Amino acid sequence: MSNVAEMEPGDVKVITGFTDEGLSLKLLEMGCIPGHPVRFNYKAPLGDPICISVSGYDLSLRVSEAASITVN
Repeated sequence: MSNVAEMEPGDVKVITGFTDEGLSLKLLEMGCIPGHPVRFNYKAPLGDPICISVSGYDLSLRVSEAASITVN
C-alpha cells in the first residue's frame, strides 16, 4: 500500500483510507473520500506543496498531509 505523496505526476489511484485520525476529517471535508480516484497533477518546484485532482476539482496539499492518504 502506498500514499499520495509517493505518487508521480499523471498517476491515478483510488483512495483507500487515512493514517492520521486528526487530519482525516479535514481531508474528508476537502473531498478526499475513500473509494474515489485521485490524480497526482504536479509538485511545486521545491517539492512542497503538491497538486492533486479529487472529487472534480484541484486541491493543493502539503506533502505531510498527502502522506496520510493511503491509495491502492
